[in-house]
Amino acid sequence: MEGTRGHILQLMVMGILLGTAFPGYRAIQTPDYDDTSKPEILNPSWMAIIPDVYPLSDVTMPGTHNTMSLYGGSLSECNSWSLAFQLRAGIRFLDIRVRHAKGNLTIHHGISYQYAHFGDVLMDVVAFLREYPSETVLMRLKEELSNTQDIYGAIVRYINEYAHWDLLWHSREMPTMGEARGKLIILQDFTGPNLGILYNSLDIADDWKVSSLLPEEVEKKWRSVSTHLEAATVGDKKRMFLTYSSGASILAHPNALARLINPRLYEYLTGYVGQSKWFGIVAMDFPGAKLVQTIIGFNY
Repeated sequence: MEGTRGHILQLMVMGILLGTAFPGYRAIQTPDYDDTSKPEILNPSWMAIIPDVYPLSDVTMPGTHNTMSLYGGSLSECNSWSLAFQLRAGIRFLDIRVRHAKGNLTIHHGISYQYAHFGDVLMDVVAFLREYPSETVLMRLKEELSNTQDIYGAIVRYINEYAHWDLLWHSREMPTMGEARGKLIILQDFTGPNLGILYNSLDIADDWKVSSLLPEEVEKKWRSVSTHLEAATVGDKKRMFLTYSSGASILAHPNALARLINPRLYEYLTGYVGQSKWFGIVAMDFPGAKLVQTIIGFNY
């Protein structure tokens, strides 16, 4: 029993040391991991040279998990770049979680309020697509913390107030790159009438529960990521693939896990540079700008 307690205490200390900010902490910016406030490389219009006839499902694109989770401590935070910087760095898949209360949609990661509402997200997307009409933005949208299962009406109201109805792709069908330009494509992870493509129609790997930072647990997570990336390379290109490299638990905070997984992801992908490969969407926590750029590079 004492040995078990000692092991648990050791894991808790490891989680705290690797996952919690402390006085004197210095932000890190490497090719694969970045928890600074600004990316070192910007790729705001990388979709411009993708042929219009390409199905969007045939495009390899970088994304972020819990895109707006910039606050709440190391157990909650998943990114450090603002949404505006993420889009300009080349991120094209957003993972947006909204809490629904009395018709309001605030941005949350679990109990952690992210000092933003859905209108803030829409305004950033509108501004970006207005400046870079060659691009498209995909947005997984789901309810978080609340459980009303009735967010459709509020979403429509926010779109009409902070964006415009024609901004959306109004079809369950996969658009071509030409059809998608200038559009926000909602990946609908909530009930209600059609507002875009059904999130669950994608081929998704999201094994986010990583019990600790012990090597065997990190390896298990990496096997899930690499196996799904391999499946994407030989999968049906008419279906969009989505691989989350992110994960978390009380003993494996998102930043600490990303510092272990992102280098492996970067090494894996750079091994295929120059080859004709397709990986679908790769959604990450704290991606480095060169990792983002490497993912983009598979389209050329």
